Amino acid sequence: MATVRRQTRGVRQQARAQDNSRRVRKARSTGRSFAGRMLGLLPFTDEQLRRTFTVLILLAALAGAWFIASVSGATALATQQFATVAANAGFEVHRVEVRGVERMNQMTVYERALGQRDLAMPQVDLEALRAALVTLPWVKDARVSRQLPDVLVIDIIEREPHAVLRRADRLMLVDAEGVDLEPVAAKDTGDLLMIAGLPDPSRSNGAEREQMRGQVREGVGALSALLLAAPALRSEVAHAEWIGNRRWNLTFRTGQQLALPEGEDRAAAALVSFAQADGVHRLIGGEVASFDMRNPPRMFMRVPGRAEAQELAKLEKDS
Repeated sequence: MATVRRQTRGVRQQARAQDNSRRVRKARSTGRSFAGRMLGLLPFTDEQLRRTFTVLILLAALAGAWFIASVSGATALATQQFATVAANAGFEVHRVEVRGVERMNQMTVYERALGQRDLAMPQVDLEALRAALVTLPWVKDARVSRQLPDVLVIDIIEREPHAVLRRADRLMLVDAEGVDLEPVAAKDTGDLLMIAGLPDPSRSNGAEREQMRGQVREGVGALSALLLAAPALRSEVAHAEWIGNRRWNLTFRTGQQLALPEGEDRAAAALVSFAQADGVHRLIGGEVASFDMRNPPRMFMRVPGRAEAQELAKLEKDS
């Protein structure tokens, strides 16, 4: 009779196996419960989360496709095709409208904009055209916009004429910042302040020219600030000359001249003192031809013919 032997594990082995199984089940249940708790904290349902992940995946795919198209030149071809379609549909520059031009030559603006004629609206580089316009002397700022379907609108902010610079061979109209606007004839200067003695950038090149332009702007700005110290005299000043690159001489509309000291503060204080004296004694329009305040608070005055008259009177007295 055959004997059947059964292989049985020991008590310790069975206990160890059961313990391992229990640990595995516990770890799995713990992991599932932790993930579930974290997802439960989010204010989204499972369906909303799945949709969000789907959209993110699609966006990533589109970004990748766009990058590949850009590298391969497909976007340029698509842009050109779009511009062609827009032009065929009537979205093409047929007219340029310029606004805000009062003093400058309007044709200089049209010359910059004519290159945009017959272009499809999507092909017009608005920022590049604006950058070209602000290089014009009279243009302080500009705005370029599309007026669909076929009009390009250009709004110009002009610089304001402030003074006239007297140079060796011409008169130059400038704004309050000392920017050259255009040459001007003497008969067309009107009541604008005439300024002399500042450097002429047109006689230099490169870095030296830019340096001179900076000096002109500083000089015009400094003169404007000086005249603001005595606003009552501003309308009386017809001419200002920068002497020796260090101080100002002012000539009033009466032809009388005032010599001011060096230094912005000292010059402003001297001008205020002169304005006060003029308010009391009516110096402007009087007999004095020139006033010298280079050593404030002293003021030296010269009356034409007075010295000769005094000398003649002395001779007559001696005789």
